[in-house]
Amino acid sequence: MSQRRAHSAEFKARVALEAVKGLKTINEIAREYEVHPVQVSQWKKDLMERLPEVFGRKADLEAAELTRQKERLERKVGELTMDIEFLKKKCVQLGIPLNEPR
Repeated sequence: MSQRRAHSAEFKARVALEAVKGLKTINEIAREYEVHPVQVSQWKKDLMERLPEVFGRKADLEAAELTRQKERLERKVGELTMDIEFLKKKCVQLGIPLNEPR
């Protein structure tokens, strides 16, 4: 009984991409890479189904990064607002005028 061969993701991508290009038939590609034609067709199908994820994921990652950055900036604004209020309160307690030019 023969053992199954494990193919790397790069190998599968290369075979599937060649199948998508359509320059050779599925059988020619299968013969060249020594895999079954059904396997080449499956990898091609997988590639075509998952191709939109490649472009969608980048936009999702950028949106998530912008959201994190916005949250960080909002926290910083909150901290600075609290600092200003604290300093105003202390100025009033110590009798320091708030509108005094420096």
